[in-house]
Amino acid sequence: MSFYDTAGIDAVIPVPLSPSGLKERGFNQALLLAYHLSKKKNLPLLMDVLQKVADTPPQVGLSAKERAANVRKAFACRKKLSDMSILLIDDVMTTGATVNACSKELLKAGAGDVYVLTLSRAGMV
Repeated sequence: MSFYDTAGIDAVIPVPLSPSGLKERGFNQALLLAYHLSKKKNLPLLMDVLQKVADTPPQVGLSAKERAANVRKAFACRKKLSDMSILLIDDVMTTGATVNACSKELLKAGAGDVYVLTLSRAGMV
């Protein structure tokens, strides 16, 4: 049984939390997932490339349009990615607003490809 085919992936990047979000929660669940996947697949884990630069309200209870607006300028890349294939890790994806915002920043920083892996997929209520 294959855990996940990572052929062609250059690095793993978790969806970051804001500093206050990390302080409040005490851990980043996406980082924990990314850490274990990168270790199992022997891939570099880039923890400081993508940062959440804006504290945003929780996405819970927002429409898809509101979710996209909520995270539109919330993330920034701090390093160039020089045509790298990135595996972006998040714990839960509902509308995809967060991973889309992160992916746009990674591509602007020079990533050649961004693939997304989530632990679960949630529906809108």
